[in-house]
Order: sequence, then C-alpha cells, then structure tokens
Amino acid sequence: MGNVHATTLTGESIALDETAIESLRGHLRGDLILPDDARYDESRKVYNAMIDRRPALIARCHGTADVVAAVNFARDNLLLVSVRGGSHNVTGSAVCNGGLVIDLSPMKGTRVDPGRRTLRAEGGCTWGDADHATHEYGLATPGGIISTTGIGGLTLGGGIGHLTRHYGLSCDNVISADVVTADGRTLTASKDENADLYWALRGGGGNFGVVTSFQFRLHPVDAVYAGPILYPLERAADALRFYRDYMHEAPDEMGAFFAFLIVPPGPPFPEHLHNKTLCGIVACYSGPMEQAEKVVRPLATFGPPAFAGVVPMPFPALQSAFDVLVPPGLFHYWKADFVGDLSDEIIAGHVEHGPKIPTVSSAMHIYPVSGAAGRVGPDETAFSYRDANYVHVIAAMYPDAGDTPRYRDWVREYWSALHPYSAGGAYVNFLMDEGEDRIRATYRGNYDRLAALKAKYDPGNLFRMNQNIRPAA
Repeated sequence: MGNVHATTLTGESIALDETAIESLRGHLRGDLILPDDARYDESRKVYNAMIDRRPALIARCHGTADVVAAVNFARDNLLLVSVRGGSHNVTGSAVCNGGLVIDLSPMKGTRVDPGRRTLRAEGGCTWGDADHATHEYGLATPGGIISTTGIGGLTLGGGIGHLTRHYGLSCDNVISADVVTADGRTLTASKDENADLYWALRGGGGNFGVVTSFQFRLHPVDAVYAGPILYPLERAADALRFYRDYMHEAPDEMGAFFAFLIVPPGPPFPEHLHNKTLCGIVACYSGPMEQAEKVVRPLATFGPPAFAGVVPMPFPALQSAFDVLVPPGLFHYWKADFVGDLSDEIIAGHVEHGPKIPTVSSAMHIYPVSGAAGRVGPDETAFSYRDANYVHVIAAMYPDAGDTPRYRDWVREYWSALHPYSAGGAYVNFLMDEGEDRIRATYRGNYDRLAALKAKYDPGNLFRMNQNIRPAA
C-alpha cells in the first residue's frame, strides 16, 4: 500500500503513512477504501455525474463508533472531510478531492414506534427506506419527491415535498438527532438537550456535525389521492394563474407542485402525449379519502386538461413515481429561488422559458411552502423562509456531458428572468456552488446566529463540504 497522499484543510498535500491508515482501519467495523481498491471508483460516485472527485480515503461506517473514529482521524490529521448519506446533493458535497469521505450509506437501521408515532432512522437511510418502515403502520413523515434521496441531507437543509403543506418540512418533524461533533463527542440534540444545536440542525445543513440518526414524528398517511394533471402549453399562463389562486384557498391536506415537462414515453400517459412538452400539476391530497375528489376536482377539470391521472395510491408509490426519470449518473445543473407569490411577472417568465425544457429528465418545479410549513416562525428553526409561499427550481438533467453548455445556458437565462422578482434567497438543498452571498441570503436574519453556533461546535470548520457557514470570529 505505501503512503497515501491526502489534502489538508489548508489545501496542503501530505503523506499518510501505512501505520496511521492501518490504525484507522483497526478502529472501523466497516471498510476503509483506498484508491488502489477495486471498489474505489464505484464508491466515489455521486448522483450528479458532473462531479468527479478523488478522495484519499473512504470510511464506510457501520455505526456511530466508526463515525467517531473517522472524525477523530480527520481532525487529528487536519484532513479535508466530506460526509456521504444518500449522495443526491447536486453540488456533490458528499465527496471531496484528496480528503476523507465519511460514508454513512451502510447505516440503514430503522425502528418505528407506532404507539408514539415515531421513527428512528440512521443517517444512511433514503426516503424509500423510511417509507418502507413506516407505511406498514399507515404512517409517514414528510420527505421529498424522490425515494432514493437520503434522509440526512434533505432534512438538514429543510425538507420540502408532497406533505409540506399538511405536516410541515422534514426538519419540522425532527424530535431529536444524534450527532458526532468535530471534537469527536456524541451529542443528542432536541428541545431539551443541546437545544441550540437542535435549532441549527433544522435547516442549517451539515455544518455542525455528522448526524448518525434522526428521530422523526410520524403522521397518519396511508393512501393518498395523487398523480399528474397535464395542460397544453397554450394554456400555460392561465394554468399558472389558476394554480396560484387555487393554492391560496387550498386546505393544508392538498399538496400540489407545478411543472413544465416533457411527457415520459410510458404509463400512465397516453401514447399520443409521449415526448410532448406540456405543463401541469402533480397533486397529492393526504386528507380524508371521501373528500379527495371534491378537493382535487378544480385542478382536474380546468382547461380542460390534456390528461388527468389522479387516483388513490399508497403514499410510497407516489414517493417513488419519479425515480425512473432521474437515475444516478445523469449530469445536473440547477438554480432556484424562493418567491413570495406567483406574480404576473414571474408567470410571464415561466411561460417564456418553461416550454424550452431540454430533456425528459429535466425539471422546472414550483413547490408550495405554505400551510403548516408557513406557520412556523422564521427564527424558530435555521430554515428562515417561512414567509415564502413557493420555491422554484430549474434543473437541467441529461446523459451527455457535451450538452452542458447549452443546457446550463437554459437554466441561467430562465433563472435570470425570474430572479429580480424573487425573495432573495434559495432553498439550500437546491443551491449549487454559488458563493457566500447566496448562502447569507438563504439564511437571512438567522445567519449570524448560525455562524456563532458554528464557532461553538466546529470552530476549525472541519465540516466545510456543504453550503458552508464560516465560524464567527
């Protein structure tokens, strides 16, 4: 094996000798993967194929003790470190060049307490793992819209999805979290223990430590009345205005996001719509089923629609419905913003640029962040944009790297047309590498408090492979 060259927090290249590496290996129950390992290339891949980083070491952790050993090794050797959960984050922050990857993906333990309506899930779980555990009991906690997304990154950044209006963000449903901090301590963060850390974790991203497990609050969610409703492009402006007005009055149980899309060539869509560009809504009503058809009827009859496929389905079926469109290995370029409302200017921008969506995997989604999520105070959690009714994301996703320049231009031009009418910041989970000003704009009045807590829990900024909040001086 010999010496392994690694990158420090200051960017210096150092040699780690075999004795140090074997010492770390001896403290792990999981595997330590080095560049000469046959599993190395597969282990360093992340969801976004645009990211091609080569870490010096990958510690595949099988429990909290492994995480503590990896954190201590990184700190003692001043190594650059990244933390991998589901590895969906578009920036590719799960993997670093020359440093140590703390890989939680083997940590998939779950435990449901149906009486207390809680889920304990380890940091390597995906939302598919969580839904599999909870659906057996007719329960769920708010996640995203893709089942292969990791629970850790989504929750730490806020967590917007189908159940946001009904039950809040993912982070709003965190009861407690077990965290390994930069000094190697294992802390529990809750409203009663380390309450400041608990506040920071709910929206502050991976800045404050490695979350090895979450305890979530569960809610009664079994079958939902859900699916796509599509409209012709010539009705896009009318459909957006109708969607805006409908969502102003919709009950909390009604989640619905607006989209421009290329219709996938398969069920449930009729063949004559395959590969056509349309706009539409993906609905999710999670209230009493006997009221579902009445609540959704205005969306399903407006237009009239080109297609309406809203039916009762198990909640995990909706959560995984789009997985096939966004498999690992596509190239991704995203930009996003919060908006207070869908103003006429914003609607005009969508109508101009949305129909130019380039691929069937690409997305322009407008997610509501209202209902239960909007009734939390902006300073009650690190996630601050409680007064924004929507967040839109413009995401080019495609298989050929050669298409990056023109698809990136579509995203940038689209975003630039809308940004002057935005609320200023963006959902942290949709940010790419956009600089410190965008991070500050995303946290607004909570930024200084987060920086102070960063100085308390990670004064050396060990956990910097994220939308980084620098420790306060």
